[in-house]
Amino acid sequence: MKILPKVGAALARWMINRIVKMNAVIYIHGKGGSAAECEHYKSLFPDCEVIGLDYQTFTPWETGKEIHIAVEELKSKYENVILIANSIGAFFSMNAGIDDMIQKAYFISPIVDMEKLITNMMQWANVTEQELESEGVIHTDFGEDLSWEYLSYVRSYLITWHAPTQILYGSNDLLTSLETISDFANKHQATLTVMEGGEHWFHTEDQMQFLDRWIKKLI
Repeated sequence: MKILPKVGAALARWMINRIVKMNAVIYIHGKGGSAAECEHYKSLFPDCEVIGLDYQTFTPWETGKEIHIAVEELKSKYENVILIANSIGAFFSMNAGIDDMIQKAYFISPIVDMEKLITNMMQWANVTEQELESEGVIHTDFGEDLSWEYLSYVRSYLITWHAPTQILYGSNDLLTSLETISDFANKHQATLTVMEGGEHWFHTEDQMQFLDRWIKKLI
């Protein structure tokens, strides 16, 4: 009879571990970020396996494939996969064909209109479409490379995204306007939360606290 409590405790631990392993979170970082940023989200999703993808490419057609493979593998092991994607990581994710494998998505400062962003950068660099097509790639003074191949891909690829999505946006985001992000949210039935005074890069103590409260409220 003394064995039963031990068996019961072991069974309880097995069941808890089984429940934990039913859910996974995959984090897709933005430019200049890293997979290690996923560590921040582990305390917010204590019942999930939280994984950061260390992708090795930086184009939507290549990185999208990396993300698709990673999500497909997670989906084969876990019942539910949740996506957290930051900045261009959200853009890459929407080019990965994964929305039918994702239970829900959290987008932080997502790039949702890459064509508009590229054409804006062309204006900042005083580069015409004819010049970009002729040169192929043009380096800019602000550190971004303009690519005709990239622009052509963006114009030809129609993003379809149906996963339930929450968006966090900073009112001082200089890469995406409120009009652009609102239009995307409306077209894709996503819920938009705006942090007044927030930036594209959520990194200050106040911004990160706002981000954490946002996620905790939605879990």
